[in-house]
Amino acid sequence: MSKEKILIIEDEKDIVKMLDYNLKKEGFKTLSAHNGEDGLDMARKENPDLILLDLMLPEMDGLDVCKAIKNEAKTSHIPIIILTAKAQEADKIVGLELGADDYMTKPFSPRELIARIKAVLRRMKEKDKLPEVLRIGDLTIDFSKIMVSIKAKPIELTAKEFELLKTLIKAKGRVLSRDYLLDTIWGFDQALEIQTRTVDVHIQTLRKKIKSEAKRIVTVKNYGYRFQLEPDED
Repeated sequence: MSKEKILIIEDEKDIVKMLDYNLKKEGFKTLSAHNGEDGLDMARKENPDLILLDLMLPEMDGLDVCKAIKNEAKTSHIPIIILTAKAQEADKIVGLELGADDYMTKPFSPRELIARIKAVLRRMKEKDKLPEVLRIGDLTIDFSKIMVSIKAKPIELTAKEFELLKTLIKAKGRVLSRDYLLDTIWGFDQALEIQTRTVDVHIQTLRKKIKSEAKRIVTVKNYGYRFQLEPDED
């Protein structure tokens, strides 16, 4: 079953209920917002895997939400499928030009929408796929063998430490919140029981183990961490 998190930004409550039911049936987690401003805030805080975005929204138009999401470094990677009653070609073109990944007009088939969501997520995974072996400075990570070495000397990481390192690297320099790391690595249900301090402790241990490359794990005050791929990035 899938565990991807889908954010629904839609003001029609019946459509939200229908989407929520069909997405959960497919194994997705769901979040919802009923106006543009709340949707944008939720996208920033929750870092969903995909956004379903209505265009005709109160408080902030859907196209403005799409533009804001795609213009911010923290959210620009999130794929967007626009759902709207606006069927004119011009609306579709504007949405796609602003960075939306797909476009569906209402009324739509839930089955077709699920198929399109899966296709977009599949494309994103292919794009974000890491090579089997990655070398960054003195650090070598073999993702297929789950092995890490510094200057060709193997180092022992726990399963959680390895997942933490992998998740930070996959983010390609984006800042990941402690809550996001808890959710992704420790699991949604467990995250409620585990304090964010757990992430800090694991980061501390991971830094000690990767020695000369520890500086690549950058702390972003009051938020979380990012992995610096290039030494002169800052």
